[in-house]
Amino acid sequence: MTLLHPSKRRLQSVLTGSRMALMLALLAFLGLVACSSSALKSPLAKEVLVPSGGLKVSTLWSAKLAPAGPWLSPVVGVDGIVVASGSGQVSALEAQTGRSVWSIDLKSNLLSGIGAEAPRAGQVQHFAVVTQNNELVYFTAKGEEWRYRLNVQAISTPYVAGGRVFVLMSDRSVVGLDAQNARLLWTQQKAGDPLILNQKGILLGVQDTLVVGFSGRVLGLNPLTGATRFDTPIAIPRGVNDLERLVDLVSPAYRQGEMVCLRAFQSQIGCVNALKGTLFWSRAAKGDVGLGGDENTVLAVESNGMVLAYDRASGEKTWESDQLRYRHLGAAVPLDETRFAVSDLEGVVYVLSMKDGKLLDRLQANGQGPLVGVLRTPTGLVTVSLSGSVQAYRLP
Repeated sequence: MTLLHPSKRRLQSVLTGSRMALMLALLAFLGLVACSSSALKSPLAKEVLVPSGGLKVSTLWSAKLAPAGPWLSPVVGVDGIVVASGSGQVSALEAQTGRSVWSIDLKSNLLSGIGAEAPRAGQVQHFAVVTQNNELVYFTAKGEEWRYRLNVQAISTPYVAGGRVFVLMSDRSVVGLDAQNARLLWTQQKAGDPLILNQKGILLGVQDTLVVGFSGRVLGLNPLTGATRFDTPIAIPRGVNDLERLVDLVSPAYRQGEMVCLRAFQSQIGCVNALKGTLFWSRAAKGDVGLGGDENTVLAVESNGMVLAYDRASGEKTWESDQLRYRHLGAAVPLDETRFAVSDLEGVVYVLSMKDGKLLDRLQANGQGPLVGVLRTPTGLVTVSLSGSVQAYRLP
């Protein structure tokens, strides 16, 4: 066995069947492929030099939980940081102290999640995950409320809103369920290319529209009926084989008001009006992770480690940073009005300037390893690793 260079691991992340998909996904996440003497060599990343003094980031607390899974992204809930383990343990940790607020055992191995309902005053917050047996589980801090058997594997995070739960499946279908009783309300499916990227897709709500990624297109669906309101292409499949034609939209999406910006795998980024489907702008871009940003800037991390910033309104590039070139990075996570973070496959988190992309500091907890999530908190950020290590940092 040989190690696959991080910049090529996404090419292994395609699926044609649910059982094989899980196997390929795990292998791709670990960067393992069959032995080959013809593997291409990529340039080595240069040493990252942190400016003198740095930000003087301090560690608030750390915790060790059970190992997670590559699609079990943590969320910020009403009670704190909510983290799920691969074995079915879901825990909430207070953001300021790391103190355990609640913990439940769903008694099933989990595949994807966590979908979280937006917190509302005086109401209990609900969550949703998908098990490795293709069961959608709906629960609160007090325990499980119901399960629903899905017909197809779902690796994308369920979306919970408006008394409904929505799931995007690996056959490019979406289902809408009644959150009270798990009754199936509707199913929507679109044709696409034979291969599907084994990566989290696009599923979010903008006012009364459900925004979904189908192949290289973004669709607006009526959340009550599943009817299509708009169908806007971000990228058109091209190439002579199925792999070259793979242009699935990848998570996360960047949203600012009615505007949603998305990345089509290794081809384009584009921004649409999520209520009308109007395409504001698009640009050619070679990347395999989604987008981040703030009120004025869209941040795009490319496959070669370049970080690019675009003006949200016009789509014009405002700066580019090559300090992390040849490191395979996750999507940009905004921390405040002036800073954002990206992480690499070693679990190192880099804090950069929103103004010009300059490196401000570098964070790494001993033995943390690959991350499944970097979350913004009121005082800084929290990282959650595949091994179950949780670290909270305070930014000055």
